[in-house]
Amino acid sequence: MSASLENAPRLSEATLSGLRKDVRRPGFDRGGVSIGQVHLGAGAFFKAHLAPHTQTALEEADGNWAICGASLRSPEARDTLAPQDNLFTVTEKDGAGARTSLVTVLKEMLVAPENPAALIGAIADPAVRIVTATITEKGYCLNPASSGLDFDHPDVKHDLENPAAPKTAIGLLAAAIDKRIAARAPLTVVSCDNLPGNGALFKNAVRDFIGEAYPGAASAFDDHVRFPSTMVDRITPATTDEDRRDVFMNTGLYDAAAVVTEPFTQWVIEDRFAAGRPQWESAGALLVADVAPYETAKLRLLNGAHSALAYLGYLMGCDYVSDAMAQPELAAFIRAMQEEEIAPSFPAPADLPLGPYIADLNTRFRNPALKHRTWQIAMDGSQKLPQRWVETIRAQLARGGPVNRLPLGVAAWTQYVSGVDEKGAAIDVRDPMAERLKRIGAEAGGDPADRARAFLSIREIFGSDLLQSALFTKLLTDAIALLRAEGAAAAVMKINRENGR
Repeated sequence: MSASLENAPRLSEATLSGLRKDVRRPGFDRGGVSIGQVHLGAGAFFKAHLAPHTQTALEEADGNWAICGASLRSPEARDTLAPQDNLFTVTEKDGAGARTSLVTVLKEMLVAPENPAALIGAIADPAVRIVTATITEKGYCLNPASSGLDFDHPDVKHDLENPAAPKTAIGLLAAAIDKRIAARAPLTVVSCDNLPGNGALFKNAVRDFIGEAYPGAASAFDDHVRFPSTMVDRITPATTDEDRRDVFMNTGLYDAAAVVTEPFTQWVIEDRFAAGRPQWESAGALLVADVAPYETAKLRLLNGAHSALAYLGYLMGCDYVSDAMAQPELAAFIRAMQEEEIAPSFPAPADLPLGPYIADLNTRFRNPALKHRTWQIAMDGSQKLPQRWVETIRAQLARGGPVNRLPLGVAAWTQYVSGVDEKGAAIDVRDPMAERLKRIGAEAGGDPADRARAFLSIREIFGSDLLQSALFTKLLTDAIALLRAEGAAAAVMKINRENGR
């Protein structure tokens, strides 16, 4: 807590009378609702997206769908929420102002490393019918070649040797599902991470683990557990001390767990549940037979553009996405990339016209009230690029479409993960492959062709085909040469001019 808020009254059940009247309160009795959902990875996005959806569902219909949250690594979230009785606020901000809501649907917080048996028991409880998860791409412990579980992953090896005390979400779920199968208690597991086919990937990983650790449960797995795919969208930056001060000034209570987000929210869910669900559609969720077209649109047009803004914007000295979008040349570059290279690479959903969707995305990127750091978006790029850029590049090369701007995005990523910016300052690269990427950048030296080949040789990110493409290797070589010779700002401007923007 910052010094200015040390003596401020803190949000809790006991202090709710001090909450200002314009803060929206939930329309149900918290004490009368029991836990029916466990969420793995109870961080900012959970608080901004899943919890409000479930709260609205409880306001609209009866049901025991309160949430037990779980941290898989650190006790920080639990320790922050405990003095507040697991209450927190969500503030939606845009240029028109801020609107704050109190969220009461989270009733318990567990920390897996402290007591994995308690979390396994919570998931195994037949009263719990849904597990949701935001564990990031790396939390699935996937083998990129097989799209199944990576049995060489050190945490997976640990969990197979210590199934009663697992470290991974996969091991925790498998242990609980084994108990549920024995009790004939069906379960739905809902991934909410930015992975195409996230439900199928989650299922593959858990089923592979169960086959090794709990072979007696393997034959009944498909009959007892559902893994619907989803697509989620709500831009949620990391909360800052300034955000917490603003929330205090607007609500009258200090909320150490406050989250600030945009007004826009989207959740598309494959309608495959084993034992009921909250009426999330009352909060605007869309239940569909096939999520794939929506997730492709979001991953490529929103997340792909976000990554380009992150790497190019960071190299241009922009701390926030809104700062990057305030650069006219970069904003034009991103819009052209979306319209000319990304949108033609996939079939659009019938009820999602891509022109208005792209316009809305660019308006959201410009939101000055959201302090979304380019550095935050740039994290874990090795896990994100295959879905955000590589599939688009492959599709454009296959159809003979233009690939004029995406190579500069890839070039900016190679510069970023090499660990040194355009002024020679060190970059704090956060990525599971960070040391390997820095080493590749150092060993490749300054020759653009050598750098292009070195990075394209990373099969986990680029497969084997892009290195074999003489066209894309040349495009990336030229982009790296341009970026290194002229810098990100001048490179963006030159590409805009060469392509009529």
